[in-house]
Amino acid sequence: QLQLVESGGGLVQPGGSLRLSCTVSGPSGFSLEPYVVGWFRQAPGKEREGVSLDKTSAMFRSYADSVKGRFTFSRDNASNTVHLRMTDLKAEDTAIYYCAVGTTYSWASSRFDYWGQGTQVTVSS
Repeated sequence: QLQLVESGGGLVQPGGSLRLSCTVSGPSGFSLEPYVVGWFRQAPGKEREGVSLDKTSAMFRSYADSVKGRFTFSRDNASNTVHLRMTDLKAEDTAIYYCAVGTTYSWASSRFDYWGQGTQVTVSS
């Protein structure tokens, strides 16, 4: 079993920046390196959507069109932590952001086995 803990959400003005973090823990000797990690978000009244995917430290990395050029995924396998740097934030980025871990490189949230509790990001003036 893996445990995921997100942090870094908050209230930010349009055009501002935030960095989300997600630390993954597991059994003794666990390494995040072979796993696919995804960032997803869910806004009120909307379905959960994929924001960014990563496998094998940027050998495979994808972004949703809505965040491309503004969000940056990074991974620190030594600490089993991933980050999502979000810049030029817009009101439509307001959502609960989740990190997820799985073994399949897919935008389908059902393909991810482990999820964090989520962190709220609110973009408002």
